Amino acid sequence: MFTQLNPPLPLFIPAKNESALAHGVIDYGPEQHLMWVCFLNSSGECWTLANPEIRIEWNPTLGRKPQKAPEKMLKVGSAST
Repeated sequence: MFTQLNPPLPLFIPAKNESALAHGVIDYGPEQHLMWVCFLNSSGECWTLANPEIRIEWNPTLGRKPQKAPEKMLKVGSAST
């Protein structure tokens, strides 16, 4: 199922160190990650990213301060080393 987000949500993509706007969400079912349809702010490229690959953008009004991007992102289901 595809759900259009209105208004779009500002997101941060740690692996790319990029900000983006999410315009939609694709839900493939209960055992799958939500897929976020995002457009990068810097280039306008369209990317579809899974839940673990995105973070909500910082918003000082709501008390969400920017955080340092994680050094290493783990894939879901993989063991940390």
